[in-house]
Amino acid sequence: MKSLDEFVKKKRYLICVDSDGCAMDTMDVKHIRCFGPCMVKEWGLEEWQDQVLKRWNEINLYSMTRGINRFLALAQALTEVDKNLKKIDGIEKLVQWSETADELSNSSVKAAFEQSGEQIFLKAYDWSVAVNQAIGQLPEELKLPFAGVKEGLAAAHQEADVAIVSSANLDAVLEEWNRHKLMDSVDVCLTQNVGSKASCIGKMLGYGYEKNHVLMIGDAPGDLKAAQKNEVLYYPILVKHEKESWQRFVMEALPKFLEGTYEGAYAEEQIQEFKENLS
Repeated sequence: MKSLDEFVKKKRYLICVDSDGCAMDTMDVKHIRCFGPCMVKEWGLEEWQDQVLKRWNEINLYSMTRGINRFLALAQALTEVDKNLKKIDGIEKLVQWSETADELSNSSVKAAFEQSGEQIFLKAYDWSVAVNQAIGQLPEELKLPFAGVKEGLAAAHQEADVAIVSSANLDAVLEEWNRHKLMDSVDVCLTQNVGSKASCIGKMLGYGYEKNHVLMIGDAPGDLKAAQKNEVLYYPILVKHEKESWQRFVMEALPKFLEGTYEGAYAEEQIQEFKENLS
């Protein structure tokens, strides 16, 4: 597996794959045990813990904002806290940064603090570091790939270049995918340090793939939007039906993609089913 700078296009086709909630069955446990509780601790929200954690999970797991970047989610959640529960100093600065920054990552939020001196950015950085540490301490048995992922990636890699396109932390993605030997079927890994998912797909298109030869596999509305922004194809991993989704990818979607019959009616059917499943 190579970084983006080292990547060399080898095949006509490109398949991009999200990590948490799509390939790895880690999304729920990370938010329920790590992201939300670390936010409560960092901003002293214990008095409203149940309410805050419920809302955090709604934003990140159980609504059309499922899968958004951690700093976008933080800005949204803290805005609601500031409005309804407790004053959050500097929240406007965090919101503005989250909506305009080219990169939403630990290094970029730390740079925002160093440039501005605004404590909200330092707290956001400390929170994100604490989240990564908490995720690293999760038992290995709670960080597993969905059934069928390894086989699906191997089948894809026979005919296509494969890229991880994730808004998660790079080190966490590499650790999880390497531990389960999924990286054997991956050519390049693009995470939050590279840019948004849409930006990552755009950078991959720069290697010369035809847009109808690129497929994004994801589980969240942000994955669909990233594909649509770049005018590439989208295949959904349906929440609560992940095993079946990966089986259908191998047996049905991948062959259609490679033979050129995915685009059009079939692609629209996948998107409609994806939206209905989330709603």
